[in-house]
Amino acid sequence: MGEQTQFEPGQRAPNDGEYMEVGEDSFHMGVNNPRHVTLRKGEHFPETSNHNRKWKKVKRLH
Repeated sequence: MGEQTQFEPGQRAPNDGEYMEVGEDSFHMGVNNPRHVTLRKGEHFPETSNHNRKWKKVKRLH
């Protein structure tokens, strides 16, 4: 079973990290100036600015 990659408002964050607001199909429809939030594991995702959007963890290169 794979790891969930997109999260609905109100769900709990699975891990600490930065999450970005994405569109319904972010591959084809990018979100201009998307919101970013930093959450700790277990914190709830906030509401998105549009009901068709979700949260996705930002991949960081270190």
